[in-house]
Amino acid sequence: MKRNIVIATLTAAALATGGTVAAFAAGDDEATATQRQTNTGAQAAADRTAVRGADVTAAEAIAAALKHTPGTALSADLDDDGATAWEVSVVKSDGTEYDVRIAPDSGKVLGAQRDTDDDNDSDDRAELAAVKGAQTDAREAALAAAHKGTVTEVGIDDDHGTVAWSAETVKGTGHGEWNVALDTGKVTQDREED
Repeated sequence: MKRNIVIATLTAAALATGGTVAAFAAGDDEATATQRQTNTGAQAAADRTAVRGADVTAAEAIAAALKHTPGTALSADLDDDGATAWEVSVVKSDGTEYDVRIAPDSGKVLGAQRDTDDDNDSDDRAELAAVKGAQTDAREAALAAAHKGTVTEVGIDDDHGTVAWSAETVKGTGHGEWNVALDTGKVTQDREED
């Protein structure tokens, strides 16, 4: 009983502050604990903050980045700290990766920097190969996901055994996560299990 009161108190405190809480419960005779996570919308709030002041869409940011740094766009992400820039990851034909920053209000290129942190491991090579053979590119995935709300992030995802574009959107007070098929561009809700 005391354990349930503690869990309820922690959950209420996390909900009141807009955070995330993980509650653990274990019976006296159980050897393992079970974990439940409650997402209270903190990600949605961060995404809504990022959208403020962003007149340039994800698709427009990707197009501007590719015009400046030709190659294959792997992702575009709107900063969470007040929409200071779109960050677009571009891989050139020689395999070098660049982070191109795009102004969210004008679409101007703020700068491009070679990404030396990436190891170009087998996962990176597999994702790049999947994208190069795809019918849908990052810009088209952003356009397709825009029907579900304002896109705040788009990138390649292979967490579910199938490589697809992953997009995050905000609409009103909601936050959505979507998969966009590489071959057809079909948008489906991401139903990832915790």
